[in-house]
Amino acid sequence: MDRMANLPMDSVPSPVSSDALSSPDDDNWKLESMTFPEQFAWGSATAAYQIEGGWDADGKGPSVWDTFTHQGGDRVFKNQTGVYYYDKVIDGLLSIAVTPVVTLYHFDLPQHLEDQGGWRSDATVEAFNTYAQFCFKTFGDRVKLWITINEPYVVAVYGYEKGVIAPGIAMPGVGAYLAAHNMIKAHAAAWHSYSRLFREKQGGLVSIALNSDWAEPFNPNSLADQEAAKRHIAFCLDWFATPIFLSGDYPAVMKSKISAACKRQGSLSSRLPEFTDQEKMMIKGTADFFSLNYYTTRKIKHQDHEISQPSMSADKEAEQVIDPSWPVATGSSWLAVVPWGLRRLLKYIKDTYSHPIIYITENGFSQCDPAPIDDAQRWEYFRLTLQEILKAIYTDGVQVKGYFVWSLLDNFEWICGYSSRFGLFHVDFENSALPRVPYKSAFEYAKIIANKGLMKPPR
Repeated sequence: MDRMANLPMDSVPSPVSSDALSSPDDDNWKLESMTFPEQFAWGSATAAYQIEGGWDADGKGPSVWDTFTHQGGDRVFKNQTGVYYYDKVIDGLLSIAVTPVVTLYHFDLPQHLEDQGGWRSDATVEAFNTYAQFCFKTFGDRVKLWITINEPYVVAVYGYEKGVIAPGIAMPGVGAYLAAHNMIKAHAAAWHSYSRLFREKQGGLVSIALNSDWAEPFNPNSLADQEAAKRHIAFCLDWFATPIFLSGDYPAVMKSKISAACKRQGSLSSRLPEFTDQEKMMIKGTADFFSLNYYTTRKIKHQDHEISQPSMSADKEAEQVIDPSWPVATGSSWLAVVPWGLRRLLKYIKDTYSHPIIYITENGFSQCDPAPIDDAQRWEYFRLTLQEILKAIYTDGVQVKGYFVWSLLDNFEWICGYSSRFGLFHVDFENSALPRVPYKSAFEYAKIIANKGLMKPPR
């Protein structure tokens, strides 16, 4: 189970300071008096591998992360114990009026598929489609919001380009493009399977969760930096969103930059795979809503690359910079805290992708150990982020329909292990009973949900 929300079933839609995080945009209306739309979905997100444990229990086969972490997926498929477990989870959520939002793939590819090429192989496309159909058939009578793949950018770049996360394959300039190509095709195949076989009877919606930073030019007066910032978005969000929401094909700037880099390196063909005309038609329009994961913003400099060795970084010719005035989350050195970047990204999505319905399916702030239960800094981050979402809705006219905090619980945060704490609930990992205690932010988040809006902060 990946995400959950207090969304009614009949409403499924066709170290931080306020000064440092305040929006640079001109907003002079009183945010504390604004409420979120009546059917706005509030939720929190989790991921199976990060919270469930039992990596080798009940017939579950190993995933790439089991191998990568040197501990020993087929978590559901052909595993009746897994089916029974998720039946209980789904039914339990529905019994307390919580709507499950299910993600089919959140990083833990079965190891036997990786042994056959993983996401670099076209065979994984068909395997994923078969698995998706099984889940739609088994759980679709109760699950009405589906996400096929979580953060394909992260899987492609960090799993197959840089090799720093599972499956740990380093193929600079090649691996990420191959993996992304097949993930896009796998998503589209699953979407079509749902539409052809299940949509009429089940009435659900299907999308893909895309993560993206916002990008600001390092020097706003530099045309080169302005173009580099656009490329940063193109090589991150648009890489997946342009084929799925607009054209069935990759962004033009990606195609031209990679082709030019290949020519400089002496290759007559591009390292970016090409979709056939039939595949473009199959991919175009395969999302029923826009699922966005946002954490941070970067300033972007143009960067010339004369390196003969291929890499995605050389193709993009853009350098990422964290503004030193931006606070950084205590548990994640990469997470510069920039709530106003989310508003700008939401406006970009509205303007670029035909004003879609948007769910913010991940957003969070991490603490390091020892994590204070009174996490006032984190709550201030959430409060200011929700302000920016209100501005996006009421000033910019963005159709934001839901917001999910990452994460419900402190969890196994991939290569950071258990030291990076994103949870609304503190987990004592030193105690075998794993007792959970709500952070202050959990209580404050509950108040926001109950009031359907922000409360004026104490002076």
